[in-house]
Amino acid sequence: MTVKTAGEVAAQAPRQPTGDGRGPLLRGIVTMTASAASSQVGAAVGAHAFATLGPAGVAAVRQFVAASVLLPTVRPNLRRFTWAQWWPTLLLGLVFATMNLSLYTAIDRIGLGLAVTLEFLGPLAVALAGSRTRLDLLCAAGACVGVYVLVLPGPASDHLGVGLGLLAAACWAAYILLNRLVGARLPGLQAPAAATLVSALLYLPVAAILLAQGRLAGTAILYAVGAGILSSVVPYAADLVALRTVPARFFGVFMSIHPVLAALAGLVLLGQVLEPHEWLGIAIIVTANALAVQTAHAARPRRRGGGRPALSGQVSADVDPFRANMCSCRARPASCTPTWTRSTRRSSSATTRACGAGR
Repeated sequence: MTVKTAGEVAAQAPRQPTGDGRGPLLRGIVTMTASAASSQVGAAVGAHAFATLGPAGVAAVRQFVAASVLLPTVRPNLRRFTWAQWWPTLLLGLVFATMNLSLYTAIDRIGLGLAVTLEFLGPLAVALAGSRTRLDLLCAAGACVGVYVLVLPGPASDHLGVGLGLLAAACWAAYILLNRLVGARLPGLQAPAAATLVSALLYLPVAAILLAQGRLAGTAILYAVGAGILSSVVPYAADLVALRTVPARFFGVFMSIHPVLAALAGLVLLGQVLEPHEWLGIAIIVTANALAVQTAHAARPRRRGGGRPALSGQVSADVDPFRANMCSCRARPASCTPTWTRSTRRSSSATTRACGAGR
């Protein structure tokens, strides 16, 4: 929710070694685990600022942190953007802003584990869209069962919180589709960087109100900044390292661990104890997501008949525009599929990555 996330980590990372050594793979697993844990711990840290800043305030600070890192790094030439490049970038910025706000508000209402798990349905839906195989249909049915078991709707259910979690999922799905579009129109990370700027600008009124009220200070701002660092900057750097040593297919499946880590972070850092049926629902959704990513990877090369290379990886469930775009984004998940542009075909050294389902 978490931002995804999630630009072209695969494009920037060196080629994976072809050897069979287990050492690099083990280091990659450790790095991916640390990345996922940092992402969810960051979300839990940010939740400590909800009482003072509110979910919107925490999301705003995280956006500012993401923009402060991504813009100086990428330096997009905004004045050279055409309207065909600007309109999907503007929509992407709006999706970023809505995704973060809905996810954090859902975390505030229904807890970190449930919110992140519901958010994962967005990448899963994109992964399964248009599928005709029995296994993919089984994954879709399993995800529906998992949601029901997770929520067990009743009179006491927080329907608004669940709805916001599903809105975050829809935003993640929209992010995936928009990123595929802008990835074909702008090279590298220019579109994600520009979209992060748009999203940060949308949050300026929130920051102005908090500043006028004297709430944008003290421990709360430290929590929010910490959330931005832990959920954006650290996962991006860690995923860059991990993708040097592990196959993108394995990376995508491994990222399904995010809902579990989110539930654990909520338990340890926020005291959010889940019921047995909630753990069962998370397990069902995670399994459906992992199977969907696995089968998508296996099917794409056959469909393309040896044409464009297929590379996928799931983004962080904590859909942060920065992280979701750098690879990761968050979020981010649920796969990330590279879009090959003329410039990448000429250089054959990089791919313009657009996150597609799974995130």
